[in-house]
Amino acid sequence: MQLYELGVREIAEGIREKKFSALEVFDECLHRTLACEGKMSALITTTADAGRAHARRVDEQIAKGGALGLLAGVPVILKDNICTHGIRTTAGSRILGRWAPPYSATVWELLSSAGAVLLGKSNMDEFAMGNTCGTSAFGPTANPWDVSRVPGGSSGGSAASVAAGYVPFALGSDTGGSIRQPASYCGIYGLKPTYGLVSRYGLIAYGSSLDQIGPFARSVEDMDLLMHVLARHDPKDSTSVDKSEIDFTRREKSRQPEKPLKGKRVALVKEFRDFTLDPPIADAMKRLIRIFEETGADIVEVSLPTVARYAVACYYAIAASEAHTNLARFDGVRYGYTVTTASDLKDMFEEVRSKGFGAEVKSRIIAGTCLTEPVRSEEYYVAATRVRTLIAEEFRKAFENVDCILQPVTPSLPAKIGEADEDAMKGYESDLYTLPVNMAGLPGFSFCTGYSQSGLPVGLQLVGPRWSDKNLLDMGFELEKILGTPKIAQRGN
Repeated sequence: MQLYELGVREIAEGIREKKFSALEVFDECLHRTLACEGKMSALITTTADAGRAHARRVDEQIAKGGALGLLAGVPVILKDNICTHGIRTTAGSRILGRWAPPYSATVWELLSSAGAVLLGKSNMDEFAMGNTCGTSAFGPTANPWDVSRVPGGSSGGSAASVAAGYVPFALGSDTGGSIRQPASYCGIYGLKPTYGLVSRYGLIAYGSSLDQIGPFARSVEDMDLLMHVLARHDPKDSTSVDKSEIDFTRREKSRQPEKPLKGKRVALVKEFRDFTLDPPIADAMKRLIRIFEETGADIVEVSLPTVARYAVACYYAIAASEAHTNLARFDGVRYGYTVTTASDLKDMFEEVRSKGFGAEVKSRIIAGTCLTEPVRSEEYYVAATRVRTLIAEEFRKAFENVDCILQPVTPSLPAKIGEADEDAMKGYESDLYTLPVNMAGLPGFSFCTGYSQSGLPVGLQLVGPRWSDKNLLDMGFELEKILGTPKIAQRGN
């Protein structure tokens, strides 16, 4: 087995036991990255020199017998909307140019303190607006299982890099499915944590009340370890909640080895029952229902009528309104892209924002501007926030009697790059599987169930009540024993 094929825990333990050095791991992952990147375009920035220097420091610390962090020497890739001090951070947009943040996001500080080594910053839909990783100013990213197809978005570069073996784990952000969907398309694990569990400080915001940073990995055990590092209260983030009682490294042995999920209640959503799924996804749903039943879980049904009717409209009203506010800071004055040909300040703003933002970002800013105008805000934005409360309450009541909801991440397998989905109903259904989770601040865990006849990964997701992140991973751990761990894609070579 090559070093780049190892998982997070395997690399950390191997380095600690001196089976191989941190520099050897980094160099092999870098070699794998450079071999695949020509076809993949998963990265915007590669931090080869800084990463090798950091890996050497880890090796020096080991030689001296110094204390090591849990992730000592483990290479990582961060989505390029996560700030890294002194390292270019673009959010996939031309408007930020070669901006290097003067500070680091809390999640990177936590990973770095634990010994993780940065290999690069990943490609993404511009300002996380999109679901194909195709709206980036740096061009589209390809799916490592079939480079003619999309990897999903907006965290497509992070997901593709883990699936292709660049690194054993990466971070992304999820505003409406942007971790779960690319994890599904790329055949790996992706966790959208409960809102407030992982710090958002240093994340370039799209929709502040919806955005959440989370990890990608190729084993549930690694997801546990990563959440143990990341789930920390952060006084710099006013939305951060102290949930130190959640112990991601502790997993009790099942009392019923033959029925490890006995007593668990897994729900299917009544309103999603008649939606059309691609055959591989429909087959995966049937198979997972059977697996849950065989492992002792009860399959029940819940009704979410408010979610089904209003969630998508509410999401877009809130997300566009928050994007309009968050992106107002990009004006060419304080940082990033600017122009010197403008005749006055107003002309400079118009030219910078016209040239710096892509079409998708402009359309959402315009929508948000319209929705938050005084004559419309009460009717649209404020109304959406009120319905959002109803949606969260509907989920809360549903979870009084069930442990989680099983549902698809998307109704379809990944599309070809550049092909727009003209099926409006499928687009609505796809949004409905992911967006409500962010509206209610819930955790969602995307996992690979296997592969279609064409070799593409097939993913599903578990959605749980707030703060049930550990429970979702525990259930994923039991499923992993049956489904197996995700494979590394070889088609990106």
